Amino acid sequence: MSHLFYQTKSPRPVLHRAEGIYMYAEDGKRYIDGSSGAMVSNIGHSNPAVLDAMRAQMEKSTFGYRLHFQTEASEELAEKIVARAPEGLDKVFFVSGGSEAVESCLKLARQYVLTQGEGTRYKVISRYPSYHGCTLGALAITGMSTMTAPFDPMMARMPKIPAPRAYLDGLDADDPATGLHYANMLEQKILDEGPDTVMAFIVEPVGGASTGALVPPAGYMQRIREICDAYGVLLIHDEVMTGGGRTGTFFGAEHWRTAPDLICLSKGFGAGYAPLGAMIARGDMVEAVMEAGGFVHGFTYAGNPLACAAGSAVLDVIDKGGLVAHSARMGDKLAERLRGLMQRYPLIGDVRGKGLLTAFELMADRATKEPLPKSLNAHSRLVDIAYDNGLIIYSRRTRGGTSGDHFLVCPPMIVTEEQLDEMTDILDRSLAQFMAEMPRMAAE
Repeated sequence: MSHLFYQTKSPRPVLHRAEGIYMYAEDGKRYIDGSSGAMVSNIGHSNPAVLDAMRAQMEKSTFGYRLHFQTEASEELAEKIVARAPEGLDKVFFVSGGSEAVESCLKLARQYVLTQGEGTRYKVISRYPSYHGCTLGALAITGMSTMTAPFDPMMARMPKIPAPRAYLDGLDADDPATGLHYANMLEQKILDEGPDTVMAFIVEPVGGASTGALVPPAGYMQRIREICDAYGVLLIHDEVMTGGGRTGTFFGAEHWRTAPDLICLSKGFGAGYAPLGAMIARGDMVEAVMEAGGFVHGFTYAGNPLACAAGSAVLDVIDKGGLVAHSARMGDKLAERLRGLMQRYPLIGDVRGKGLLTAFELMADRATKEPLPKSLNAHSRLVDIAYDNGLIIYSRRTRGGTSGDHFLVCPPMIVTEEQLDEMTDILDRSLAQFMAEMPRMAAE
């Protein structure tokens, strides 16, 4: 009997070892990590260079509290991140994960506006659906009712605008008018809330778990930046899932040449070798907060030297292997294969994504976008079938967590074309099995 508990009671085997894109259970069964865990293992498992860097750091120190010591590992990693960040974002605050990165951005934003004499600004506008983390502060800006409803009395809920799901609304995502249509909802929300109360807008450049690799329509990201500038609203890019090269650029927002005021970074940035995340901030914002008395915030493991040594080695592996460009190429090939499955299976209603942040969505009717009946539990059943067949994929309810079924297919950035074929074959068999079960499941 296990003394651990997580979200569900779904039984899973004991992990014995992992290497590259493959994971092996204690009974010897092999699984393809088709989702990089939770879009984390960007460079694959057990990379020798990263393990060597971690061993070397362990010989020096495994912990040094940030108020007592600077560490070579954290300084080196911060320098590498700033070199990749947009101009002006030259200060880094390390954390242990995505939720902490989001919380850090929210708290620095608030402390910054106080230094500017704008204490009435506290609201953070986000999108619905969206996911930004599981702590109470991050949940307040998360747009997924199934995750937030139990905690509503415990947090200050923040305003939302619709996510730009053009494919569901019957709009052309390639038409700049569509991008303006959705982006201008932010301006209207700022006006409705009162511009002097709105502190920030947070957005994933490419949607993650909540919207399944949703790519913004043409012009959307640029117009969002313009609106934030016009009303003095800080722009936060949640790059927890998109950062680290998965979309084919190191930061997802690079596809649209837009720069935020704050960046949240985690997941693939540390690639699963150690708990690691970061807030990247404008230097002038940090300077103002430090001059006013310091950043009132912190975590015990912020800047942990072992985690930073791992993160630095991960970045080296990405650079030396040309994995960002490789991710773009393999992402195109993965999308081709998923569209091929879409031609064979009418229940696949949409394929979308950037690079190796890719998803497909199941629908009862591709033309009307009607979702499959909730009773089918497609989002969990197809995952279980694929898992039994040796492929790990990641799913969520598409429409606010209550209906719809999308599946993220996001293998490590080292994946080869032959391995994509192997994944596609398993997914093909799994879809066929799911379709064969549908009449029985519907009857039940």
